[in-house]
Amino acid sequence: QVQLVESGGGLVQAGGSLRLSCVASGRTFNNSAMGWLLQAPGKERKFVAAITRSGDNTYYQRSVKGRFTISRDNAKNTVYLQMNSLKPEDTGVYYCAAESSGIYYYLRDPLKYDYWGQGTQVIVSS
Repeated sequence: QVQLVESGGGLVQAGGSLRLSCVASGRTFNNSAMGWLLQAPGKERKFVAAITRSGDNTYYQRSVKGRFTISRDNAKNTVYLQMNSLKPEDTGVYYCAAESSGIYYYLRDPLKYDYWGQGTQVIVSS
């Protein structure tokens, strides 16, 4: 089992940057792909970015590609999301999640993730 705790959210002006962190406890972090997912106000949770177990492959939702970077440090059991050039439509609660099947195309489907953090709020003002 994996417990996930996110941090780093906050209020930022459009064009600004934030770095989200997610620390995992439990023995399965290194065996899990990790994702960041966003739930905007009044909307369903959607995929933002994901990284494979080794960190060799990353995947992004089209609207964030070139602005966001996902990375992980397996020695620290931590996954990061660097968010640059933020836009008001990036506003919402960002969740860190773990996916253990090893099937890469599962990573874009929020329903396929096995473990979730409590989320961290990001507000981007215009």
